[in-house]
Amino acid sequence: MKDSVTAAQRTPSAERTTRDLARAAVSGWLGTAMEFMDFQLYSLAAAIVFNKIFFPDVSPAVGLIAAMATYGVGYVARLAGAVYFGRMGDRIGRKKVLYLTILLMGASTTLIGVLPTYASIGILAPMLLVALRLVQGFGAGAEIAGATVLLAEYAPVRRRGLVSSLVSLGTNSGTLAASGLWAVLLATLSEDQLLSWGWRLPFLLSFVLMLFAFWLRRGLKESPVFEERPDVVDGVAMAKEEVIAAAHEGDVLAAGIRQRKGKAFFLALGLRFGQAGNSGLMQTFLVGYIATNLAVGRSVPTDAIVYGSLLGFVTVPLVGQLGDRFGRRALYLALTALTVVVAFPVMLLITSGSSAGVMLGMVLGLNVGVLGLFSLESVTMAELFGSRTRFTQLALAKEIGGILATAIGPVLAATLTAVTGSWWPIAAMLVVYSLITFVSALLAPETRGRDLVRLEDAV
Repeated sequence: MKDSVTAAQRTPSAERTTRDLARAAVSGWLGTAMEFMDFQLYSLAAAIVFNKIFFPDVSPAVGLIAAMATYGVGYVARLAGAVYFGRMGDRIGRKKVLYLTILLMGASTTLIGVLPTYASIGILAPMLLVALRLVQGFGAGAEIAGATVLLAEYAPVRRRGLVSSLVSLGTNSGTLAASGLWAVLLATLSEDQLLSWGWRLPFLLSFVLMLFAFWLRRGLKESPVFEERPDVVDGVAMAKEEVIAAAHEGDVLAAGIRQRKGKAFFLALGLRFGQAGNSGLMQTFLVGYIATNLAVGRSVPTDAIVYGSLLGFVTVPLVGQLGDRFGRRALYLALTALTVVVAFPVMLLITSGSSAGVMLGMVLGLNVGVLGLFSLESVTMAELFGSRTRFTQLALAKEIGGILATAIGPVLAATLTAVTGSWWPIAAMLVVYSLITFVSALLAPETRGRDLVRLEDAV
């Protein structure tokens, strides 16, 4: 057992250039883009065609609920992936984990594109769909957490919010690519073409993106924060028993190992709730709800997400810059309060029966209640946690929040709207999700500028 930690034992942090930062930024952006492209491809397919392809023997309302439930099971696998890969990332480094996650996501998404349908093999078809969804989720459970941690730990302190927001821009890019692909398919293919072979094309195209992302990460250097951690020796984190043995009263090792965990995690979970819940409603459930219940063109909701995602290329970095200037808490409070105020007006616009109303409502809701919050989340959650358990805690906070809000939310919304025959439960859920994040931001400390090498959490 190691009984001391000296500068000679630790792996020295290699010098990082602007090129290294750029490569890390593009890698984080691209991997997260792929994750959200994969999941958005699936969520849109679940909302538009999967109820007909994999669940054809039930009513449209029940088929939509079943398709959304299949979408939700991926979040259970994401939790398992968060635990497994999160602990690995905290122990042996960030970049090694990111190799594995990109392969799992890309392979499973590609295989969804070659699945036989219910008409070909019966009940085995949805069973295989669920299996691939589980594999996809297992890899994705640590992808965005790893990219978030890596980019925050690479970024200059004064520009950490802006640089970290590129992870959120990856989510925006993936959503845009998936929505754009579906918009093209819906605009150019007939119903029969879409159901027979057209739905497969977006899933098969993700294979090319996977190869490019894997190639890009081959030359990526490890996070400088990971290499500078006082509990990392020869590129591997010391076990808890080794840290306890090496720690001395009042030193950095003692501070990191003796702090009781929990406060930062539950605050991060609350901060996650608003963005995750609003995302599940705006980007998943409402696409199917609009297509099924409103007298507008079938491409209108996917077009709205495309336009909202395009505007997000301004919203995401702008919020990141404002967070660097004014702090994280102030922006969280402002955005969640605004979401609460506009929730019912946004739903009035969306359900007005007007294509323009749907577009305006979706674009506003997506940028204020989803993308703006995601930009803040990318840096704030990384700053809340200490470096020894940052990857694991961040991944768990994201995925537990995803299960409680993003995965369950669309199923709950589908059930409530079917029971009430009205849209008001959707607006009410937007309000509740946003209020949870508002209260969490009130209770959280300001984390802007925090030293990310410190082993202990911010609270």
